[in-house]
Amino acid sequence: MNMNVLLGVMIPFFGTAAGAACVFFLKDEIKPAIQKSLLGFASGVMVAASVWSLLIPAMEMSEEMGKFRVVPAAVGFSLGICFLLLMDQVIPHLHLDHEEPEGPDLHLGKSMMLVLAVTLHNIPEGMAVGVVFAGMMAKGGNISLSGAFALAIGIAIQNFPEGAVISLPLKSSSRSRKKAFLYGAASGIVEPIGAIITILLASYIVPLLPYLLSFAAGAMMYVVVEELIPESAEGDHSNIGTIGFAVGFMIMMILDVVLG
Repeated sequence: MNMNVLLGVMIPFFGTAAGAACVFFLKDEIKPAIQKSLLGFASGVMVAASVWSLLIPAMEMSEEMGKFRVVPAAVGFSLGICFLLLMDQVIPHLHLDHEEPEGPDLHLGKSMMLVLAVTLHNIPEGMAVGVVFAGMMAKGGNISLSGAFALAIGIAIQNFPEGAVISLPLKSSSRSRKKAFLYGAASGIVEPIGAIITILLASYIVPLLPYLLSFAAGAMMYVVVEELIPESAEGDHSNIGTIGFAVGFMIMMILDVVLG
């Protein structure tokens, strides 16, 4: 694995860690309106990345199938949705502004379940980065290095507010700034780990790359529809989340087109 690829898979983690570092500069939790805009922004980035960086390349890699080139994308997308649906059921986690946890009751603390909720979001993001870099390295792959970096940078941008959203509430729950930062940053470590594992596996199953790309897209879309958009639309000022979505979508679209 060369240095460009290693740097690329680490970029999203750097975004999470930078966001978690906000605990050293901000005193209180993020205001609800700002939190909604950040959740909407993350949703927009993930939807745009799913389309331009994952589903479209998956279909382009299956051009030889003619009009049936959509099949790998549809199958992989469906499996990605099912995978996150399963993870949502078997991993205990707690969403922001909710008191009742989801998943099995393992008597974990609130802080740990908040971290697990963000970690659950990061699994498909790590897979997406890994499979895009795997596609870039594969012979016959039509993904450029700049295109792979565009996805990594886009996910890092949306990870920044995510890191802040998880670390600031932890600080407010009587944890030190240092511990809150470490918990927030740790929630993002699954991304480079997942990316590296995906790259190592994909190098042996190149024909399945279109399925893996669309699998990651399906998993990311599950997170957006099931959690991010509903949370951004709760309560007052739901239009702020919509504006955040539009901004995130446009930024990720521009990154992918310009760098891709």
